[in-house]
Amino acid sequence: MSACKDEDPRIQGIKTKIRVVPDFPKPGIMFQDITTLLLDPKAFKDTIDLFIERYKGKNISVVAGIEARGFIFGPPIALAIGAKFVPLRKPKKLPGEVIFEEYTLEYGKDRLEMHVGAVQPGEHALVVDDLIATGGTLCAAMNILERAGAEVVECACVIELPDLQGRKKLKGKPLYILVESH
Repeated sequence: MSACKDEDPRIQGIKTKIRVVPDFPKPGIMFQDITTLLLDPKAFKDTIDLFIERYKGKNISVVAGIEARGFIFGPPIALAIGAKFVPLRKPKKLPGEVIFEEYTLEYGKDRLEMHVGAVQPGEHALVVDDLIATGGTLCAAMNILERAGAEVVECACVIELPDLQGRKKLKGKPLYILVESH
């Protein structure tokens, strides 16, 4: 599912505010920089509003944001829909007992951690990040939440790189995106 297919007039404004940085962080990577989106209050608000409009009234009790850019979009969505925000962090950033999931990125390996007890069995979760590339990070997020007993309802990203086919790794879970970048 994609808002960019819905012809919402806000989408074009959002798309024009995302800067593409070639060869960052490694040669061959076309980095999708959302910091330029954040500098435009209207485009940033439109981004959050589109997600809120989709998820309000959908019985989502957990919005899980992936470090770091999922922390930008996740909390305002959680507040607006009456859900708690659960940070999914990089290794060794959370105090106390954690569960973790290791995964492969398009340019390396990493790991997500979540506090034990942050999510209760049966809760309905939305996973939020800025971008889906190969799908490894979103898969790790879904796995960690499902191991804790949550039901992942959907994943939401601002940007999808469809040429990398990350959507195929999501085990049939719905993915909602605002912008495609080729």
